[in-house]
Amino acid sequence: MDAQRKKKWTNFTIGLLFLSGGIEYAVILPTIWAYLQTLDAEPYFLGLGISAFSFAGLITGPLFGYWSDRTHRTKGVILFANLFQIAGNFMYFVGGSKWMLLSSRLVAGVGTGAGASIFSYLTRSTSSQERATVFAAVMACRQVGLLIGPACNLFLRLCNFQVGPFVVNKFTSPGLFMSLVWLLLQVVVVTMYYDLPAPPLTRSSRVPPSALQDSLAQEEEEEPLMQHQAGQEEAPESGSYGSTSVERREPSVGDEGRYVPNGHLADEEATHEGGKSPFHDFCSVREYLREEVVVLLTAQFITLFNQTALETMVTPITQRYLNFGELENSIMYFLCGVEVIGGFFLVRCLSTILTDRVILVLGLVICNVACVWCLIFLSQPQGTFAAFLTELGVGVFLQVLGLPFVAVSQVSLFSKVTSERTQGFSQGLRRSVGGVATILGPLWAGGLTANLSIMLGVMMGLLCLLMIMVGLSYAYLVEPPRGYLSPEMSQEEGSS
Repeated sequence: MDAQRKKKWTNFTIGLLFLSGGIEYAVILPTIWAYLQTLDAEPYFLGLGISAFSFAGLITGPLFGYWSDRTHRTKGVILFANLFQIAGNFMYFVGGSKWMLLSSRLVAGVGTGAGASIFSYLTRSTSSQERATVFAAVMACRQVGLLIGPACNLFLRLCNFQVGPFVVNKFTSPGLFMSLVWLLLQVVVVTMYYDLPAPPLTRSSRVPPSALQDSLAQEEEEEPLMQHQAGQEEAPESGSYGSTSVERREPSVGDEGRYVPNGHLADEEATHEGGKSPFHDFCSVREYLREEVVVLLTAQFITLFNQTALETMVTPITQRYLNFGELENSIMYFLCGVEVIGGFFLVRCLSTILTDRVILVLGLVICNVACVWCLIFLSQPQGTFAAFLTELGVGVFLQVLGLPFVAVSQVSLFSKVTSERTQGFSQGLRRSVGGVATILGPLWAGGLTANLSIMLGVMMGLLCLLMIMVGLSYAYLVEPPRGYLSPEMSQEEGSS
């Protein structure tokens, strides 16, 4: 089988993995509270069960990402993580006690950490131009799963039989169903997923070495040499990053100059190879304290915090002011899911003509308009049924519309401003920050459904803070200049 076909099958498998993740969320969530009630669980167990799933992924994301960075293999990581998905969902099917249900969501959540490794693979196997397009398609697969999940519940709720000592009913059947789905995916991953090597010349849109040498030679002819303070002659770089000019220095013995994506040159401390810590290249604090990285992690947190807070807020509001029941809320969530999928495909098209940072700003503008609308019209609900339904509909529509813009652009940018060698760990860290947001968002909104002014005011304040941060760091929210080789590629060129 040729490499192109292997890549297509691998991408198809990745789409199935994200699709199944969306299906699981939509299948388990609607029934878990009723399931817990049959086991005499206290109300807070619902929050514990949902948070346990996010918490497990928060912890395992960086670990699985680090594993894939060290091995440059993701297939083994996915197969290992899927075992936890199978076991966790089977525990959910077995049930028996509220603690078993809580443990089942914790175990299943461990498997979500493989997402960091998958994003790492996508980063290494795509060029910077197509990366946003690929990420948008993958995220859309999860949203499709969120739409398919409720359809699966239509037949799962009809189950009423016994398999040996286990009862299969509308509460336990989602666990059995998802356990079988993940087991089937194990077979798919084994047969259709390939760990393909990253294309050496397309990585981060770097130019071929011959073209780079020609370019540098031409620059040397056109630019006069600058005298270094130490008396050494050095050719200036004509490229710039944002508003900051980029300089390169010749590495001295035992010292290595490393180009950092924000345009600054970081000098790494020299260490003998035998004395290096295994986490030396993967856990550098400075790597994640750079301005643009902090901004993008903040965008990840605030976006998911506001999204989960809105999801938590909407259901009590519709019940209180519109008398919505389960059917009406299901229709509303279905329409939101369709809008999100359309938004991802819109972003996929726009990413071919607009840069990531422009898409990010567009998404933030839409989110700010949505939050201002909600703060004006929903903080003190009043008026007729039709008027309030229109106000709520416009607010939710705008909020949902902005999410794909921010989600895709910040993931794509994050993959470009962090080192490719540590993409697994970096993506795991990013997903962990998102996990914290999905835990805190519902907790914040759940306690303030009766005081929407405060809740929406804080959401608005967070968005304003993010807009200021993006505005101040806008010049740095771009990929590294073309033509700069990574350290590992430089070594390859020197050894060839």
